[in-house]
Amino acid sequence: MRLRLPAERPTEPPTGYKIAHPVLSQDGTRVGFTGVSLGGALPYGVLDEASCVYGRRHRPPARLCDCGFHCVHDRAAAEALRCTAEHRTALLLDVTVLGAYIRFERGFRYARQRVRTATAGPCACGATAALLADAGWGRPGWRALAPSCAGCARGRVSVTLDRFARLAGEGLRVRADDGVRAGAVTEPDPGAELSVPELVAEAALLQARLDWFQSQLARLGDRGTGGQDKG
Repeated sequence: MRLRLPAERPTEPPTGYKIAHPVLSQDGTRVGFTGVSLGGALPYGVLDEASCVYGRRHRPPARLCDCGFHCVHDRAAAEALRCTAEHRTALLLDVTVLGAYIRFERGFRYARQRVRTATAGPCACGATAALLADAGWGRPGWRALAPSCAGCARGRVSVTLDRFARLAGEGLRVRADDGVRAGAVTEPDPGAELSVPELVAEAALLQARLDWFQSQLARLGDRGTGGQDKG
């Protein structure tokens, strides 16, 4: 006897939440998203269909396979995934579940999806993100992007949130979570005692700023000497 999953016939498509990294094509004309787990090597668009990552000839979501898009029911559960170090720069996506789907206790696995809203977290410095800038990694033909403020994105390939939405099309809305207002990042109280993790974070921030200043000084030095070493 073959067991069948219970059928659902909702009056409206279900919705869910997930996280993904934004990506920009090498020529800068297309954008998309890449997942954080199964199928992360295959960027997808705002409105897209799933395919089996194992190359099997069935239509996702197959009952005896893991293929298909994945999302969770609860927004807070998706936001919690961004607490891990490798997912800090991922965007929170609000998606509409389209086509065939399988319902699980915590979410869906499904055939098609539409990304309705993408929410960017703050820049690494804590300021509200104004751009999506080159994250330093990617997939063949695609640059991964990360939320950034204008100051931290200087010198890197980047797109504004509005431009990302326009390139994506399909009515996508891109917004930024509130961070610290750019230029208003407060310095720690000199009299306060910091924990070891806080001291490590402060040291990393200072090192990043020092590296940036050194690169700027080196660039200015090259301009002054015409790029030639002095004997």
